[in-house]
Amino acid sequence: MVWEIPTTSMSRPLTSSQERKLVDFLDDQFLELTRGYTKRSQPTTHLPTLSRYLDAARPILSLILQIPPIDPSTSLRTALLLRLTNDTLTSITGYPALPESLPEVLDWLDDLDQAWLAVLEAQVWDPIEARGVDLIIDVSEGMKSSPVSQTELTRLRSLLVGCTANLEDWLYNHGDEDVESMLERLGLQAEFDGLFYRTLDYLGP
Repeated sequence: MVWEIPTTSMSRPLTSSQERKLVDFLDDQFLELTRGYTKRSQPTTHLPTLSRYLDAARPILSLILQIPPIDPSTSLRTALLLRLTNDTLTSITGYPALPESLPEVLDWLDDLDQAWLAVLEAQVWDPIEARGVDLIIDVSEGMKSSPVSQTELTRLRSLLVGCTANLEDWLYNHGDEDVESMLERLGLQAEFDGLFYRTLDYLGP
């Protein structure tokens, strides 16, 4: 099943009915993602590999980004992206640290970084360009976009910093090869060093 937010809704907040349907749909998607991860080592799982897991997470990210950053929908987009960020960053290191999986992991983390920058800057997501674009709203109708709260910013920073440390531990446990040597051999050292650079730069020191 595919659930989409009407394009005409991108310049105004979701209705209460739309929000309820969206949350119900995403709750089911999150449950499927968690179920697949929990059973990842079992023959009945639909997410036996990290690649399959990330493929299943991408549509959820795309749908969350479709939520217009206009109150009261603004806070919903932030809350759902925090949930997805926590779930995926926790689950990635639960799979084997295979060198062939690392490019896809870094690509996912880069997508997540771009997504967060769009959310923090209250931008509408352009799925064609895969980037945020500035939001134009009619203030005469009383519409506004509230910034992400300090509590959410603190949680986000904690998630991203913790992710980097966990990924380093994950790779160190990979085998006998030095992590930096492996990253350089795969041509991924710069990508790893620049994890979440957009979002962390926005959050500041």
